[in-house]
Order: sequence, then C-alpha cells, then structure tokens
Amino acid sequence: DVQLQASGGGVVQAGGSLTLSCEVFGISFDDYAFGWFRQAPGKEREGVSCIKNSRTYYGDSVKGRFTISSDSARKMVYLRMNSLKPEDTADYFCAAYLGYRSNYAGCYGIQHRGKGTQVTVSS
Repeated sequence: DVQLQASGGGVVQAGGSLTLSCEVFGISFDDYAFGWFRQAPGKEREGVSCIKNSRTYYGDSVKGRFTISSDSARKMVYLRMNSLKPEDTADYFCAAYLGYRSNYAGCYGIQHRGKGTQVTVSS
C-alpha cells in the first residue's frame, strides 16, 4: 500500500521556521522524484520544491528560504522552511513524481500524494 505520510506542520510567527517530514511507504525510493506542493484556500496549487538524487528545484517564492533534502535509506523527504511569511500559509502535500525535468525546471507527473499538513504563518 503506497503511503506518503507528511508531518511537521503547525502555527508559527512570521520570520520563524518549520521542518516538514515525509515518510514514504510501499514504493521504491529510487524510482521517483519527491517533493512538496502547497495549496492555500482560493489559490491554485503551487509547486514548492522537489528533489531527485542531488538535483533540486525551488519555486521562485521560496528560493533562498526553503531547503529540500532526502534520505533514501530511511525513505524520508524533508523541507526546511526558514524566514516564513504569512503568504506561505497553506496545506503542504508530499508527492512522488514521475521524473525531474532537465535544466532544474522542476518535477512532473505526480504519481502519488499524501494527505496535507497545515502550515499557518501569523503576522
């Protein structure tokens, strides 16, 4: 049974930090790229970050503030979020992607996704 279990969301003041974790079950870690997307009420889904081996991608709105990492032995994906802003408030979802685009253009083809973890940044 494929599961991507995200955790680590919460309420934080602007300027604060959170680390999201995603534990992957039921699929081979090496067969996918992994990452995070977010969705805020009334807004479109936004790709936040993804990783495949050592290649990473960050959306423009989070570059320089967020860092993605992974541990293939533990089948874990992490998203360290620093300097959080109220506009980062959203549900964050962990996803397994079909692949990673060349030229650091991000990941494509969501194959599996987990339930979201809510991040709320207060001003």
